[in-house]
Amino acid sequence: MKWALGATTRPWGAFSFDQACASIAATGYSDVALYANEGRIVLRADSTDEDVRSAAASLTKHGLKGSMLLGGPELGGDAGAAEEAFRRLVDVSAAAGIRYLMNGGTERPDTFDRYFDLMRRVAPYAEKKGVELQLKPHGGIGLTGADLARAVERVGSPAFTICYDPGNIIYYTRGEVRPEPDVHDVAKHVTTCIIKDCVVVDGKPDVWIQPGSGLVDFRSVLGSLADAGFDGPFYIECLGGSELADIDRRSQETHDWLRDLLANL
Repeated sequence: MKWALGATTRPWGAFSFDQACASIAATGYSDVALYANEGRIVLRADSTDEDVRSAAASLTKHGLKGSMLLGGPELGGDAGAAEEAFRRLVDVSAAAGIRYLMNGGTERPDTFDRYFDLMRRVAPYAEKKGVELQLKPHGGIGLTGADLARAVERVGSPAFTICYDPGNIIYYTRGEVRPEPDVHDVAKHVTTCIIKDCVVVDGKPDVWIQPGSGLVDFRSVLGSLADAGFDGPFYIECLGGSELADIDRRSQETHDWLRDLLANL
């Protein structure tokens, strides 16, 4: 099976969205996950048609496909307003041709029920728009694969799926949970995967490193996803580095490493 290889714009977060697209394309990735660039995500709930056209123009110019958008719901304030804003974000995603609208859930137990209620209400609307609402492990509601699987069951919609992030499993559990066995609890619900590594030094986790240099056994994790029928895109999220040339070099090395790893699964 040939999987799409993508990158988030996070490694190039200090630079413009257009520069991120240029670097991602030069590396050889096909897909882009839109994260924050220069302190702002280019597509948001309040984005205009012109904002959508501008983002699409940068992607098209560099021959890329925007397939994921980072954007979660507001869980404070008026519930009706939060639902309306999240539906607008679904509309923006659909207008931009983005399939996966991904969020990190919530770490606050007092907002768990509100999160699930909002996802249940918006998921049917997202499904009609051709958008998948995705939960990524980020502590709290999605701390482990078992938690992610329970979240899928609670929402109960084919439009609510999982973006698996093995580095975050280590990060948010401080290494107490390993992604190699953890992924089996949720693999059947995973439709995208983040490529992120993690180290834990003196009890402090760090994901700002190049994939393949940390604790994640990617051959095991990705092999388990492949065995479960995973056919979605992979997205590089963290590379380390701060200077553009160094980030681009790390990006190329990671692309080639991931390509070769997948070819030998």
